[in-house]
Parts: sequence; C-alpha cells; structure tokens
Amino acid sequence: MARTDERFREAYNALLDYCETLAPGDQLPAELALAAHLDVSRTVVRTALERMQAKGLVRWQGREKTLLRLPLQDDRLHVQMEQLSTEELERVFLDWVLRFDVPPGTALNVTEMARKFGVPPHSLQEFLASLSRFGLVRRRPRGGWELVGFTRDYAIELSDFRMVLELNAVSHLVALPTDHQIWQQLAALEAEHLALAAEIDTRFHDFSVLDERFHTTIGSVVRNRFVAEFQKVITLVFHYHYQWDKKDERERNLAAIGEHLRIIEALTDRNEDGALAAVRDHLRTSKQTLLSSLRSHALA
Repeated sequence: MARTDERFREAYNALLDYCETLAPGDQLPAELALAAHLDVSRTVVRTALERMQAKGLVRWQGREKTLLRLPLQDDRLHVQMEQLSTEELERVFLDWVLRFDVPPGTALNVTEMARKFGVPPHSLQEFLASLSRFGLVRRRPRGGWELVGFTRDYAIELSDFRMVLELNAVSHLVALPTDHQIWQQLAALEAEHLALAAEIDTRFHDFSVLDERFHTTIGSVVRNRFVAEFQKVITLVFHYHYQWDKKDERERNLAAIGEHLRIIEALTDRNEDGALAAVRDHLRTSKQTLLSSLRSHALA
C-alpha cells in the first residue's frame, strides 16, 4: 500500500472517529477546520467527504455538511499499521500521562492520541475500555473518554492492599536460594538507584519508571494472576501518580530512592525483619504522600 493511500485511509478513519462524537443531524465544521483537526490538506478532506457522501454518511451541499448517520465498522478503511502490544501501549500511555502532567478530568481525544501513539483508534478504544474497569478512565456522556481520579477511600483501600501484597513478596524473596536471578536483579537496581540519585536534579522524572521496575521485580517472585492484574492499578496510581502535585517531586523522589536502597540492603543481607520494616515505612510514606496530594474529584 502506497504511503499516500495509507495516509488517506488514516485520515478518513480519523474523520469517522470525529463523527462518532456527533449526533445525526449535526453539522460538520468547515473544510479548513477539519484539515487542521486531521493534520491533512483540504484536498484530502474533500476526498474523504466525497466518499462519506457516497456511503450515505453525510449530505454535502455547498458549505453545509450534515451528518446523516453514525459510522459503522464496515464504513472504515483497512490500514496497515504495526501493532503495539498491550504492554507497549500501556507504557506509552503512562509515559504521556507522566511527562505532560495530565490532570484528572482531562478529555482524551482518541483520534489525536491514536496518531500520537501510532496505533489504530479501535485499539486505543479497547485499551481505554480495559482501564475503565479499574475506575481509571470513563466514557463521557456525548462520546469519548475522560481521565478520572480517585477518592480518599479508594486510595486508602488500594494502599492497604498493596501493603499486604508487598510484605508477602518480601517474605518469599528472602527465602530464595543464592543462585536465583533475583539477587542479580537487585544488584542492578541498586546501581541504577545510586546513579539516579547522583543526577536527581535533571532526571527526577525518570524515577517513576525505576520505581515501577523496583516494585515489580520484588513482586515477581510471587506467581499469582491476581497480583499481575492488580499491578495495572499500582502502576497508574503509585508509580505514575498522575494526580499528584508536582511541586516537590524532586525531593519526594530522592527520599524514595533512599527508602528503596534501605530495602535492597536488608533483602541482600537476608534480613527479613529489617526488610519488612523498611517496606512498611516506605509504603506508609507513599500512602501519606498520595493522600496529602490527592485532588478532590469524583470516582466513576
């Protein structure tokens, strides 16, 4: 498929996505506005509108472009795209939330996000639907998605359950044999924490990724499908903390690095009591930071 044809197909499908936010009888914007929204030329927009008119999707008379019906799956054009795995899509989504400090209540434009992440809009729709069961996103009344946050009770329950899981993982970890791969992984994590601490002024944003890897590594010694599923909520709330006030992020992340290093030292010494105490202290700090920074907003 030629790139120009592929670009048209992407733009046409994106225009259908936009039409899904409207109701039959609504007017589409001017061609220039549609071209800017889709990031294509007016020629591409006209070609797309002609196809939509032939399909009975719109009535196009002069400057008036009336939506006659909502698009169906059969109206879409096939686009050859390199598919991201669910894990890769989750990574780019979380990184976007972190880097751009996306607050709760933000409308998620599926068309723009699909283009940004390089995935088909329907794949992004399915991904957002998977997050909605955790109360992380929700559908908007007139279509589309919205990023939502958490109530205080939700955060408390989540923190308490996280404590149970991680303390259990620590007890499993310290009993592992000396030739288990976890010990090399902990040594590598220790080196990465020390390197990040030395460059904290310019790299404090990078802690979220390291924080996720640290806790995921510890939790990986427990094979449990429910823990793996719960990790999605842990990642969004604690590691990417999209709803936190960022004004003291550097200081908070530097302190957390010190707490991680204390845990690693106790684990390496096979000091179960010391490791459990260090984990309790760290997770209590994390819980209090979350609660003190939580913004007031409704949970779907």
